[in-house]
Amino acid sequence: MTSKVDVKNETTSILERLGVPATRWNDGDLPVHSPVDGGRIADVATTSAQEAATVVDAARTAFDAWRRVPAPRRGELVRLLGEELRAAKADLGRLVSIEAGKIPSEGAGEVQEMIDICDFAVGLSRQLYGLTIATERPGHRMMETWHPLGVVGVITAFNFPVAVWSWNTALAIVCGNPVIWKPSEKTPLTALACEAIFRRAVERFADAPENLLQVVVGERALGEAIVDNPAVALVSATGSTRMGREVGPRLAARFARSILELGGNNGGIVCPSADLDMTLRAVAFGAMGTAGQRCTTLRRLFVHESIYDTLVARLKKAYESVSIGNPLETSALVGPLIDRGAFEAMGEALDAARAEGGTVTGGERDEAAGDSAAYYVRPAVVEMPSQCGPVLEETFAPILYVMKYSDFDAAIRDHNAVAAGLSSSIFTRDMQEAELFLSAEGSDCGIANVNIGTSGAEIGGAFGGEKETGGGRESGSDAWKAYMRRATNTVNFSTELPLAQGVSFDIE
Repeated sequence: MTSKVDVKNETTSILERLGVPATRWNDGDLPVHSPVDGGRIADVATTSAQEAATVVDAARTAFDAWRRVPAPRRGELVRLLGEELRAAKADLGRLVSIEAGKIPSEGAGEVQEMIDICDFAVGLSRQLYGLTIATERPGHRMMETWHPLGVVGVITAFNFPVAVWSWNTALAIVCGNPVIWKPSEKTPLTALACEAIFRRAVERFADAPENLLQVVVGERALGEAIVDNPAVALVSATGSTRMGREVGPRLAARFARSILELGGNNGGIVCPSADLDMTLRAVAFGAMGTAGQRCTTLRRLFVHESIYDTLVARLKKAYESVSIGNPLETSALVGPLIDRGAFEAMGEALDAARAEGGTVTGGERDEAAGDSAAYYVRPAVVEMPSQCGPVLEETFAPILYVMKYSDFDAAIRDHNAVAAGLSSSIFTRDMQEAELFLSAEGSDCGIANVNIGTSGAEIGGAFGGEKETGGGRESGSDAWKAYMRRATNTVNFSTELPLAQGVSFDIE
């Protein structure tokens, strides 16, 4: 099947409309391919590891100026960014679909998430609250204040090429920090588009320092240069657990801060009382949305034996009938995998599941859905005799492993018996089961939901997970504190100098 849309020409038109300089994407050394048809759509100019030091120095200079700007004024820049994103939503959402393969509603939804976090951050710019603390000493006052931290490095993955950057950048900017963004080398064009959109907001703001946002494109060596630079105070890195194992210790070695958003082998439990119609919809989107390439994708499902046959039969039917196709030309619900490597990893996982006694429904390549250089697959339901082999590992593809349970406590233990701890769900109308799942004895994940899927966290909540997911938090709640430094202040407004804890130290 040959694509009717000229993907390269449309990409060029979008980049030009968004104001991305042609020198950044027209004659560079990094080829960029669209997963929609496998075609080459741009050649992006990269930044070398040696050049990274100059980028960091420029960001440090920007920090010296930006930290002196009052936080509500910094919020005004983010408000303008939100306005520019609203104006560019259609083009940027389309570019997300072209470069990451997302269906149109998911591409547009990702941009809406960017707009939402801008709104959140604008309000936050007037709420960077410290505490007044009770003191034991008369005539004294204790308090805490929050100050800008420094240069923030943001390393993002292909699957959410713009939203995760916005979570970090909207907060970092209102907290007084410049940002250096290294996007995935698989999705650099959306980053260049965001840089152009941010530049328009800066032009309207009028008095922002130069280099408040810098986008640098490159491979591993560039990321290492950012991670190892002592002037980068915080690195927020999204990617695999393997990547986190390398990034985390390097930052710890120089006592820098880290926000690590890593693997997510997410699980769900379906209890006897579950509303199966709602469960089916939630599981289908959670497991098949974004072609299974979300960090919050539902990958493991524990179904009570009393409803197992009924639910699994309905799941298989949904998997066999779900529409697969080019997101630029069809209304299909499942688009392509990002590349051949993802397709091969999916095949290896399914082979391993069969070797462990699993029964696979789906999983084959759908060549009718796209061009021969693209990788469209039918999502797979895999009935497993137990949680073993590939079930214990995250495969970034639309594979849902389904297992039967009889004992609720055992289901929770199995749910928690994986290395990652990002997101989780339970489907039940039993209050005791729901509350137990949310308690300290229940899910050990950073996100635990009742009667919704594992995906779709709103920006108001802190996003992140435990164990090998890294422990970081981004987006809402009090995640802003990671981008600032805390100072505890004591003010003596008396004429005496009492010491704490009754210490006496009198001198003549």
